[in-house]
Amino acid sequence: MNRPLFCSALLAAFTAIVHILAGGADVASPLLASSLPVAPKLTLYAVWHLVSATLALTSVALLVAAFPRHAIASRYLVLFLSVLWLGFGGIFIAVALMRPEEGLLLELPQWALLLPVGLLGLWGGMRSGASGQRGMP
Repeated sequence: MNRPLFCSALLAAFTAIVHILAGGADVASPLLASSLPVAPKLTLYAVWHLVSATLALTSVALLVAAFPRHAIASRYLVLFLSVLWLGFGGIFIAVALMRPEEGLLLELPQWALLLPVGLLGLWGGMRSGASGQRGMP
């Protein structure tokens, strides 16, 4: 078992659960109750669900990739997913830093869960690539 990938998968699943439960109450419900016009409101609500699906499905993919028999076949997927999670975390940091005087890094703490998933994924992916290359001619 690739432990960094396994930890990445567990943290990704935890992040998905937090997003779905806490995000539903803190973000999705207020969004739906807002006075935004219907089209942007429902588009943003759909995007919230797209993110929910992405977080959940990538956690499953990282978990599958953590098993040795999938190491070689999944190494590029792991790299892609890791960069995706790092990108998600980077976006939250960039948005928060647009107004640093307001302390948004603490108000938008999602980056603190997103970046470790990506970093653990990269670490685990490097381990998979190294072990997978040993068996190749």
